[in-house]
Amino acid sequence: MSQENQTFSSDFILLGIFGHSPTQTILFSLVLGVFSVAFVGNMTMVLFICLDTWLHTPMYFLLSQLSLMDLMLICTIVPKMAFNYLSGSKSISVASCGAQIFFYLSLLGAECFLLAVMAYDRYVAICHPLRYSVLMSQKICCLMAASSWILGSIDGIIHVAVVLSFSYCGAREIPNFFCDVPALLTLSCTSTLLFERTIFICCVVMLLLPLAVIIASYAHVILAIIRMGSGEGHRKAFTTCSSHLTVVGMYYGAAMFIYMRPVSDHSPTQDKVVSAFYTILTPMLNPLIYSLRNKEVARALMKVLGKDKIKTEL
Repeated sequence: MSQENQTFSSDFILLGIFGHSPTQTILFSLVLGVFSVAFVGNMTMVLFICLDTWLHTPMYFLLSQLSLMDLMLICTIVPKMAFNYLSGSKSISVASCGAQIFFYLSLLGAECFLLAVMAYDRYVAICHPLRYSVLMSQKICCLMAASSWILGSIDGIIHVAVVLSFSYCGAREIPNFFCDVPALLTLSCTSTLLFERTIFICCVVMLLLPLAVIIASYAHVILAIIRMGSGEGHRKAFTTCSSHLTVVGMYYGAAMFIYMRPVSDHSPTQDKVVSAFYTILTPMLNPLIYSLRNKEVARALMKVLGKDKIKTEL
């Protein structure tokens, strides 16, 4: 067997993000708590939107897709990290590493496009309310959501195919808690310059183009809000859009920091912190941001808890 095949069949080592000191154990417990909140929060959002007919609108359908993506993202990253920490094992097979790369990049890419679709939805709702049912019909909405999933999956497939084609040597230690592409490229025995340029082009397509759609959509929305004479109209429009803009700011800021810098500029410590933010913390914050600022979601929660029935009886 050739040296390249031997190297390819070897496991990678995930150095993780936590040690076993008392302080690090507390931080690990905190991450598990964040994971639990994110899992329950996103699962709850998906179920509420599916079960409550009042939420069967394009905006909430897209929100359910966002929650589903976040749910799958944390389940792709955190369980393996927790298993390695609790078992003392740090290894991850090449197949598992490739699966992690595919799922988290596909989900991140899909979320980029979905956030752009959600911005377009708000643009149509505020700037063209009379044509909303036509421009955001159920068919169009489903096609745009499906396109987000497909485009994200294509990005994931390309990255996995190229990353796993490289030869890796040395200790094969990944300075992160999951298989991240920039961290893997630093372990390659061969030149990755061409692929790094390809990653940059992918980032332009996956990050900057959807971001341009979001900026253009909200530029029109802001102009429409300014033209509104009613103070109540201003408040309602701002409330509708502010949750989405908050999520966009958190998500795009972290993703661009990780994937739009040269590999040589990456710091393992910085990458771990930022990666934990957009793979663990942001999925927890998304349902909280949308639910706390949304009366319809709050009403659905009350309905499920039976409080609507109690009020009716009183």
